Amino acid sequence: MRADDDFVEAVLTIVESVPRGRVTTYGAIADVVGSGPRLIGNVLARHGGPVPWWRVVRADGSLPPSHQDEARHRYLEEGTPLRRSGAAVDIARAFWSPVDPAQRSRPT
Repeated sequence: MRADDDFVEAVLTIVESVPRGRVTTYGAIADVVGSGPRLIGNVLARHGGPVPWWRVVRADGSLPPSHQDEARHRYLEEGTPLRRSGAAVDIARAFWSPVDPAQRSRPT
């Protein structure tokens, strides 16, 4: 498993940049950093406490059941669009596309 310091930092930097009220997916972050979604989940499970981890969801807008209550509270607080059921984020309305942290610092 690849989880060196630079990789972990890249993942956490992306998560920190997700705006309030928006979400991205494990897969979208994986595409940017060149890994798989499970590795992104692993990084967040081990190192994600200080970053807004609730802004990273599964492709269907859900979180693992162990995080749903706290995440839902934060979604409501931030005004994140939820599905009618309230059990998952409305991906179509809330999705934010991540950018490679190295790309952000380059002049356009």
